Amino acid sequence: MRQNSAAMASRLRAAAEQGDARAQNNLGSMYKRGDGVPQSFIEAASWYRKAAEQGSAKAQFNLGILHVDGQGVAQSYAEAAKWFSLSAEQGLAKAQNVLGVLYVTGQGVPPDYVMGHMWLTLAAAQGDELAARNRDALIEEMTPSQIEQAETLAAAREVAALPDHRKH
Repeated sequence: MRQNSAAMASRLRAAAEQGDARAQNNLGSMYKRGDGVPQSFIEAASWYRKAAEQGSAKAQFNLGILHVDGQGVAQSYAEAAKWFSLSAEQGLAKAQNVLGVLYVTGQGVPPDYVMGHMWLTLAAAQGDELAARNRDALIEEMTPSQIEQAETLAAAREVAALPDHRKH
């Protein structure tokens, strides 16, 4: 452990214990990597969960990853999908991409190409190149009607996410 990382972890812990979601997420990442603290997926999951339950999209995504991999928590695609969904709903592109893939593969959620395409489109619209490639590969498996439905859903979500003055 580097001394600077250990000092950073100490400062983060103080803020995290006071309920600071950003500090909780960052401390979780330090535990996941073993950066400044002993590596522990269990501690990482605990800190991510605290931040995720406060609505941190990044922590929700990070907790979802731990559930996919079964690191520090039980491996569960359903639990991962729950956390990815919460993060994706807040607009985190990488969560939208992963959630889209889960819908395509039917892992943790019912298989649904339309929902998969919608989430991949939303992530791609934010510049996520992997999501764009995933969506383009998925299109080969979809009917024109499914593609149209997915694009309509994605467009409606994009409009809903605009500030009120831009919706008109």
